[in-house]
Amino acid sequence: MATLPDNRLKLRPMDVADLNAVHAMSQAEQWPHRKEDIAAMLLLGTGRVAEIGGEVIGSAMWWNWGDTVATLGMVIVTRPYRGGGIGRLLLESALEEIGDRSIMSIASDSGVPLLRKLGFRGVSEIRQHQGAAFTAPLIPLDEGERIRPMGANDLAPVTALTQAVTGLERPSVMEMLLEKGHGIVLDREGEMTGFAIFRRFGRGYVIGPVVAPDIKRAKALVSQWLGARSGEFIRLDLLGDCGLHDWLEELGLVRINHFVTMVRGDEPLPTLPGQSFAIVSQALF
Repeated sequence: MATLPDNRLKLRPMDVADLNAVHAMSQAEQWPHRKEDIAAMLLLGTGRVAEIGGEVIGSAMWWNWGDTVATLGMVIVTRPYRGGGIGRLLLESALEEIGDRSIMSIASDSGVPLLRKLGFRGVSEIRQHQGAAFTAPLIPLDEGERIRPMGANDLAPVTALTQAVTGLERPSVMEMLLEKGHGIVLDREGEMTGFAIFRRFGRGYVIGPVVAPDIKRAKALVSQWLGARSGEFIRLDLLGDCGLHDWLEELGLVRINHFVTMVRGDEPLPTLPGQSFAIVSQALF
């Protein structure tokens, strides 16, 4: 680990008393998180803050999924302290705590070089779409298929299906999503073949994750939520190769950003590849 760039600098665990400061830093970056969103992420994982003279000037958070994989996010250093190595110190501290797990992180173009120096490599892309003025076409399903509300009994199959399409073991995330959000299930003669979750986040609402056996059925799930929430601000974070981007643009949900999914170690492999369309979030994946 590098030496501390300032003898006043202190790295320590993040706790709930730091939420206001971390939220303020995220707002300064024009990130959309509400304080409640950051609090929910902290409940699911671990954080570290950098502090000088009692002022929080940097943060990093990570989440361990099972015994082999972790995700890393909420890495921020306030502008007056950038360029002094604090971001690298926070990341190195997180990596040391995470240990031997493979680590995934979604990075902006500006964050990619530092992660590469720390042993990460780019493996895919995330594209963010959002908007409030959109149309919502009806996507017909095949005979025997229906979309129904998600219930408490769906938690176990939703968790299992999510793990199969992402390779990530995240039961606590799915439990949180069903507690805080609303879900719909794609059902084929009693068998769950897909789902989409809608929840409050940031400036409005997020649709994600979205899991479906193909593009047509992913569109049907997304359209169901868009039709129910016409005129509200909605965001989706989608896999770069999911095939929904042009369709969403045509509906009025424009692409505003792209990010790089980076991995250090072995990339988690899904057992049902190609069926994950939208992620939970850029921290939790």
